[in-house]
Amino acid sequence: MTSTRIGLRAALLAGTLALVAAAPARAADDGHVKDFLLDNGMEVVVIPDHRAPIVTHMVWYKIGSADEPPGKSGIAHFFEHLMFKATTTHAAGEFDRAVSEIGGSNNAFTSYDYTAFHETVPPSALEQMMGFEADRMRNLILTDDVIKTERDVILEERRSRIDSNPQAVLDEEVDATLWQNQPYRIPVIGWMQEMEQLNRPDAKAFYDNYYRPNNAVLIVAGDVEPDAVKAMAERTYGKVARGPDLRPRIRPVEPEQNTKRTVTLTDARVSVPSFSTQWVVPSYHTAKPGEAEALDLLAEILGGGNRSRLYQELVVKQGIASDAAAYFQGTMLDATNFTVYGAPRGDAKLADVEAAVDAEIARIVKDGVSDDELERAKTRYVRSMIFARDKQDDMANMYGSTLATGGNVKDVQEWPDRIRKVTADQVKAVAARYLVLDHSTTGYLLPQQQAGN
Repeated sequence: MTSTRIGLRAALLAGTLALVAAAPARAADDGHVKDFLLDNGMEVVVIPDHRAPIVTHMVWYKIGSADEPPGKSGIAHFFEHLMFKATTTHAAGEFDRAVSEIGGSNNAFTSYDYTAFHETVPPSALEQMMGFEADRMRNLILTDDVIKTERDVILEERRSRIDSNPQAVLDEEVDATLWQNQPYRIPVIGWMQEMEQLNRPDAKAFYDNYYRPNNAVLIVAGDVEPDAVKAMAERTYGKVARGPDLRPRIRPVEPEQNTKRTVTLTDARVSVPSFSTQWVVPSYHTAKPGEAEALDLLAEILGGGNRSRLYQELVVKQGIASDAAAYFQGTMLDATNFTVYGAPRGDAKLADVEAAVDAEIARIVKDGVSDDELERAKTRYVRSMIFARDKQDDMANMYGSTLATGGNVKDVQEWPDRIRKVTADQVKAVAARYLVLDHSTTGYLLPQQQAGN
């Protein structure tokens, strides 16, 4: 069975919209991305790219861990695993073998807001992949034995990936402290005591509710023609019956944070201390016009790479940090988080690194950023993402994650123009409005000997 990617927090969600930057026209047929709906409600996006004879095929379901029923944490990720089991048409493992035999690759991942399944294969195999995915959309065989076996797998996955990793344990506790009402406080993989109770009725109800064509987005990127993809999609996915209309994805809203919260974990396995500070901020889906773009650029200027303020000041000039950065997770369905983090170098103290990070934030809040600095950040930010369009899977991820969190193709295509319109005053304003230390949540990961410091 394929391995699972959980969360993809920084890699996929942070700044995903940036990948659409003004790349060379040859990357995707001069930008002629096609978007259409099948009769059963499944949205299809085709991104032609004829430079290599391969195609990336992705199905994104608008269901993630933040949509799980209370007390059933982990079922979205659990069901991702179950999707690789037998169907009424294909035996368990047959899909994987078919991909392997043609030299392709396949995998899946679950996040807070979506679950996605993907294959990279020669164009001649595209319709076969569509057939497999359409089949398991509705024809899984879910027995008690299948449930028990795969439940044991995810329990072991939690033990090995979370419970045995101090950083992962701390991350869960920080999330549970940052988010007091929104379901992002619950880990994607689930809480152990609830995962242990997941059963066949739970899985069947989840499957019947959410794994429907009208709750899915198909992304096809690569050496294909849109009309041919549409015909194939109609012959495969088009045969799957539309499910009941789903209720709007309205979740609990996070209350205003009026406290400074801290979470500390000390562990003998930790050799270098570190910290992260987070704030609840709007996402592209919830922000007022221009705010999310300003937060994206704030993250780039403050801690987006080796030319950022944090890196230049803490790592290069002061030499007190081995790592210091910032990121903004823009493509979330609900409010999201803005994060800064750092770790000391040599004899430097963690408190010194944290104070220096706070000082850089305070500088922007007080003095803002210069027009020249902002323009260089825009150029750097955009150009750093251009090469991502040379990868079909990056393009597919960009469109898929945007459409699965309330956006559309137009949002993706207009993103560069919106970024270019951001002013220095807007960047200063979002820093002052949201990066308030008295309303933050900070996690400390410390070696055992630093307990109490």
